[in-house]
Amino acid sequence: MASDAGNVNGDGMSGWQQTYRGVAFPWHCDHFGHMNVRWYSHFFDDAAFQIWTVLGHGFKKMEDDGIHTVVAKSTIEYLREVRAGDLFVIETGFLKCGTKSCTHLQRMTNADTDELHAVQETVEVFFDAATRRSAEIPAIVRLLIEGCTVSRDDLQPGTVL
Repeated sequence: MASDAGNVNGDGMSGWQQTYRGVAFPWHCDHFGHMNVRWYSHFFDDAAFQIWTVLGHGFKKMEDDGIHTVVAKSTIEYLREVRAGDLFVIETGFLKCGTKSCTHLQRMTNADTDELHAVQETVEVFFDAATRRSAEIPAIVRLLIEGCTVSRDDLQPGTVL
């Protein structure tokens, strides 16, 4: 069952962007038989690395612009167990965009049932690579972020903003 990517904005970009697809293997599971929390972090982190490229402004472009992002805060809500053999999808969307930081949500859903397994909320700060200080989000990146906004009310796949 494929999830509905959510709201499609005027530029054709959808609020939720698919950033990862995976499978839970037995070695991802703990002694209770479900995926250990360390792997949720691993998979959410891998997905977060993809969002900028998916939006069309990848790390190479950021490097050329003299900026990069760092995670300032990250929290995960564990909602339903992931067990060995489960296929999952991670989608990413943005809650808000400030002057120097943005907040994005990532939702991990079951690829077959669309059940919501976990949600990660992350604050990323833009940094000037030369000065190692926070920097304003470039205008082009701000437009890309604003084109992919989501709401916490839109966490369950199939809902539309």
